[in-house]
Amino acid sequence: MNLIETPIPDVKIIEPRVFGDERGFFMETFRDDWFKQNVANVDFVQDNHSKSKHGILRGLHYQLEHTQGKLVRVTSGEVYDVAVDMRKSSATFGKCVGVLLSAENKRQLWVPAGFAHGFYVTSEFAEFCYRCTDYYHPESEVSIRYDDPTIGINWPLVNGEAPSLSAKDTEGLDFKLAPSFD
Repeated sequence: MNLIETPIPDVKIIEPRVFGDERGFFMETFRDDWFKQNVANVDFVQDNHSKSKHGILRGLHYQLEHTQGKLVRVTSGEVYDVAVDMRKSSATFGKCVGVLLSAENKRQLWVPAGFAHGFYVTSEFAEFCYRCTDYYHPESEVSIRYDDPTIGINWPLVNGEAPSLSAKDTEGLDFKLAPSFD
């Protein structure tokens, strides 16, 4: 696997080695010993899989308790994936990393605990898979506005149209009012 650094040192892009021929392809998507040595010494406890239509934006989410690190990838379609540093003591607090993840490029993004996370579907639909370092804990989940000007994410919105949001995300907090980590 190839590790690609991002402007936020703790957030990593992982490119698998893909072996293909006329029959299809094979790739290793996760290897515990490699991940712990090269990315983060964490254990994963939950895998999730979602499917979303074009124009849907999910996020920006994080949990104050049972804080999750996430290893994310797309198995069908394409998304613009974003991680926002919510660690107040970090030199990159409030900064974000955005990357296109697709079934075609097969890239993965490591989003450490202490980051808000979200994605926007740029293809007709997308299937999004992610491994988590802790269990989902809805009671402590926070949602930040996707369009918060303090963060200034440059979402690749199709035709500049507003994305489709859940009720929870429509009511997302301003970054300046959102709780952070020490």
